[in-house]
Amino acid sequence: MAATRLIAIHGSKGGGKGGGAKGSIDYVEDDEKTEEGKWITAYECDPITAAEEFDLSMREYIQKVGDKASDNVIAYQIRQSFKPGEITPEEANRIGYETAMRFTKGEHAFVVATHTNRAHIHNHVIFNAVNLDCDRKFRDFHKSGIALGRLSNLICLENGYSVIADEPYHSDKVYNNFHSDRTIRDGIRQAIDKALSNSPKTFDDFLLEMKAQGYEIKHGKHTSVKGNNQKRFVRFKSLGDGYTEIDIKKKIESDSKIIAPKKESTPFYRQKDFDLLINVQDIASKGKGYENWAKKFNIKQVSKALLFIQENGIGSYDELEKRTEESAKRFGELRDEIKICESRMDEISKLRKNIIDYSKTRDIYQKYKATGFDRKFFEEHRAEIMIHKSAKDSFNKIQGKIPSVKELNEEFEQLRSKKNEAYSEYKLAKKDMEQFRIAKYDIDCILGIREMPAQRRTPERTR
Repeated sequence: MAATRLIAIHGSKGGGKGGGAKGSIDYVEDDEKTEEGKWITAYECDPITAAEEFDLSMREYIQKVGDKASDNVIAYQIRQSFKPGEITPEEANRIGYETAMRFTKGEHAFVVATHTNRAHIHNHVIFNAVNLDCDRKFRDFHKSGIALGRLSNLICLENGYSVIADEPYHSDKVYNNFHSDRTIRDGIRQAIDKALSNSPKTFDDFLLEMKAQGYEIKHGKHTSVKGNNQKRFVRFKSLGDGYTEIDIKKKIESDSKIIAPKKESTPFYRQKDFDLLINVQDIASKGKGYENWAKKFNIKQVSKALLFIQENGIGSYDELEKRTEESAKRFGELRDEIKICESRMDEISKLRKNIIDYSKTRDIYQKYKATGFDRKFFEEHRAEIMIHKSAKDSFNKIQGKIPSVKELNEEFEQLRSKKNEAYSEYKLAKKDMEQFRIAKYDIDCILGIREMPAQRRTPERTR
């Protein structure tokens, strides 16, 4: 589910220090909100110098078209929020990038920053009002917010995520409700899940677990809770199936009778296609019930391993060993390819910044040079002159012609595309490698090639 808003950023406005595009970009790229910049991507600009690039393109636009930019809009911001627990930061950033690309038709530079500092993961997309050719500006057309919301919904549906229906997508009511009431209720559901994971024996014990998470309890005909960010109490019965007071009590009562994990519940081990076999001898002392459970578990894991081998057309142990090695090798190759792309992208970002810094400070340095390198002039413009010298020094390390920003942008996008393709395969290769390794491990244990570990985690008895 995604709620969207489209906001104009004026030259003299925009949140954060400095105002305008710079203030907005500094705010959305905050390290604490983006996990040290991990969830920041950009198109046709450098996230570090995006505000300056937007400003330069606006100047070029005014020179080309003669438009004095009477509306004073230098950029636009798209806010895109997702339902808590529904999406990962990586996927949210990808959805935001795709939304921006399709909304601007790839004609405007933009920065996508995904924030993870709240219960709901959300994107801030800031795109340049001036297009890449600097000859046109984006205008906030009639019902543009609705068009943005429909596009966002379409992309969410294409990627298997839920949407908001039957509401004006850009309205403050939808956006604010999404951030307040829905987020609060999802937060309560998450707190309930956490409280139940601690295996309370009674409903009163469960309420104590909720209090430990900072919730205030209100008793009455219908029990309700209120968290630190809530203005009023919320009844358990209004939280939906699985979270009503009756459902919670049934869950507590049911869990208290469980000795081994039930088939439909999440087991203590990693939720995978396979897991490593358990040393039955090691846990026999814990009781017959545990021993029987471990034996059944091992039979299932061996069956999965054999089925996996059959599905992959493996006819011998040597072939299994070879395929396992090949999967690990392919995973390593993709990992190295991604690192090479990231390293070069980092070099391009630094070089692009130096080129922009050099261009911005060139006039000041020429004036400084014309004064005969006057010391007073230097002290007045120390920062600009030092930036210019630093950028110039970096160029001396480059062999051959210094590429243009446009050429660097093109190479950067090619590398990004290559990295994204490699990363998609990387995730599959990683899973493939893990499955082969675990299947081989289980087969090795059965054939006696490998001894089972002396220690293995065992199912914890519910207290």
